Formats: sequence, C-alpha cells, structure tokens
Amino acid sequence: MYAPTDRTTASRSRERMSYDEAAAHAVLDEAYDCALGFTVDGEPRVLPTLHVRVGDTLYLHGSTGSRPLLAARGDGLPICVAVTLLDGLVYGRSQFHHSANYRSVVAHGTARLVTDEREKLRMLTALVEKAAPGRSADSRPPSRRELAETAVLALPLREVSVRARSGGVRDAETDLTLPHWAGVVPLRLTAGLPEPDAGVGVPVPAYLRPQTSPWLDPAVLGGEHVLLEPLDLAHADELHAATADPEVWRHLGSPLPADAAATAEQIATALAAHRRGERVPWVQRCAVTGAVVGTTSFYEVDPERRAVAIGYTWLGRPWWRTGINTEAKLLLLTRAFEELGAVRVVWHTDIRNERSQRAIERLGASREGVLRRHRLRPDGSWRDTAQYSMTVDEWPNAQVTLRERLRRAAPVAP
Repeated sequence: MYAPTDRTTASRSRERMSYDEAAAHAVLDEAYDCALGFTVDGEPRVLPTLHVRVGDTLYLHGSTGSRPLLAARGDGLPICVAVTLLDGLVYGRSQFHHSANYRSVVAHGTARLVTDEREKLRMLTALVEKAAPGRSADSRPPSRRELAETAVLALPLREVSVRARSGGVRDAETDLTLPHWAGVVPLRLTAGLPEPDAGVGVPVPAYLRPQTSPWLDPAVLGGEHVLLEPLDLAHADELHAATADPEVWRHLGSPLPADAAATAEQIATALAAHRRGERVPWVQRCAVTGAVVGTTSFYEVDPERRAVAIGYTWLGRPWWRTGINTEAKLLLLTRAFEELGAVRVVWHTDIRNERSQRAIERLGASREGVLRRHRLRPDGSWRDTAQYSMTVDEWPNAQVTLRERLRRAAPVAP
C-alpha cells in the first residue's frame, strides 16, 4: 500500500480513492499513454507521452531536445503523471448525475534523467514488449545514434493514488420516476485490423492477431503437398498472379479481380469476416516450391453446435489435379474433427459447378439437398446451391480414402 500524502489525499468523493499498489500497477500496465505535468520558469506544462512500468519505477519516453528532459538534468525534475482508463459513459435521468466509469492513477515525485545505457535499453525493450509481447525479438534494436537521441525519465513510484468509479447511475431518488432513459454505455479500447506498410512481404505476426476461440484460430497446417497459413494482405500480389484465370472464377461468388489491388480488397473482406467471427481464411502455399497457389476457409463457424463449413476455395489452374486440394481438405477435416471436436462439416457449391460437386463427393461427403435461390451470382442471377456434409462418424473411413488418394496423387514439379 502507498501511504497517502497531502498531494494524494482526496478532498471529495473519498470512497473512490485508494492507495493499493497492485491496483495502481494494473492501471499503469494496461494504459498506453499518460499526461506528464511539470513547470518551466514558473509556467505549467503538460505533455502526452508513452510510459512503461518496470518494478517500482515508471519510465517516460521522450526526446533529448524536449524541455522536461533538459530540465531533469542535475537534481531531477518535480513532475506529476496522470493515467486514465475510460470504462464507460454514465447517463443519468438528470444532467447533474451524468458521469463516467474510469480507473486512474496520479503519481508525484522527482524524476531523474536516465543516463546509463543499459538501463535505457532495458526500458526501451520493455516499452516495445508492452506494445506487443514478442515484438522486441521481431524488430531491429536501436542504434547507438538512435539511443543517444532518445531520452528517458525515471520516476520512483512512492507518492501514488488510485481513483476509480464503477457501477451504474446514481440519480437522486426524486428523479427515478422521470421519463428519460438512464444507464451505462461501456467503452473499451480495441485493436483494429493490422495494416501492413508498403513493401511488407511477410504476414502479420501471431502476436498482433487477436486472441480468439480455437475455432477461429487460423493455425498453420502443413503436409507434403500444401502448407496452409493465415491469409494476409501481404499475399495479395502472389495470390492474384496464381489465380488470375477466368476458369478459376467461373462458378465463384465473386467476379475475377481485375488486379492485385482488387485481390487485396477480397483479402480485406475475408479478414474483416474473421474479426467478426464469421470466417477463418487460409492461404494455400505449395509445400514443394513455396509458391502461393490459392486460398480456402472455414465459415459458418458454430462451436456451440460443433459444426463448420469449408469453402471460399480457389486454386490456381496449374495446381489442379495435384495433391494440393486433396491434402488441403484432409488438413482442414483433421483440424475440424480431431482438434476442434466438430461433429459435422458442410460444403456448399453452385448447382452448375459439376466439377466441384464431383470433387466434394470424392472427399466422402454426402449430398443433403439443394438450397434454392440461395445466393446471388456475380452476374445478378440467383444461384441454387448443392449442400454436402460429412459427420464425425463418417470421418474415419473418409480419412483412409483421402490418404490413399494422396499416396497416388501427382507430385508438384519443383
């Protein structure tokens, strides 16, 4: 526990104040930025900056040319740091009782300028790891010049207070019968879809992908013919080059992309569906050459009913009639039945696509019927959809058949 001081003792709403060390650390660790307050020549200054806590020390990132960092030389700089996490907006029946749910930390003290190079490196590594665990090993460390241009303030966490509000509306009793909506709108900070910089040719690393149910995890799956890895915008150029063939898109639900940018838009659509929990997209890569050759997905993911569909599959024509498609389906079926515990896997295909229907039947799936006027085709006509399924009871025999087919499959030329 932190001991309250004159600067950290509340003058009102004291029930919201605490001096719990663990609670303070939790807020500091969750938040990504803070407000740094100080005075220069008798004038108040407040700067937003990045911070990271290491043990009982709060480190603040800055530039060697900034005024607070220059002022911290010598005996240090008296500062006040404030960090706030906004958890919700509270709407009362009366305007007076509108409020917010929040968690905040205020720390006072004298900050010192970090001059030891090893301590500065430890702080910068900790700051990068806070942004994404594993990132420090997946990026270039600072050069000596960059290190010299970076300044770090260190504040011992001694004079610290935590202030928080949670719960619902606290209207006056006389206002409870007013005909106005009242309640709480929760707020939270969520990561958006990673957007690769121009020229990036590697997929989004696992530590930047959101943590989801195993059913929504595009785990890497590999065999002798094909490697399935998470679909990424970085695959757009190769995927377009491999599948830019009207015959590939003849019966698909989208038109042939005009260029790599249009393929990137389709990938972005798939990734957005993944974030909504609707689809798990993979890119298909030839295990022999390493080339991107197509894509496939889980969709209609239903962990409660332990069911999933396989589709959104397109494969470049040079890789038709090789072992790639068969092994990709074997890998996906193994993941569904043996790793996720599915009891049912479904396929859908255009009633006109006889080649796809034969391929699904060769997997060991059973035709269940036709969904009439099920989807719109790219030309605007209504598509009747043939639906197939395989159950967990049928999987053992289907697996044996698929492995035998793979044994006889034509190899991919290196």
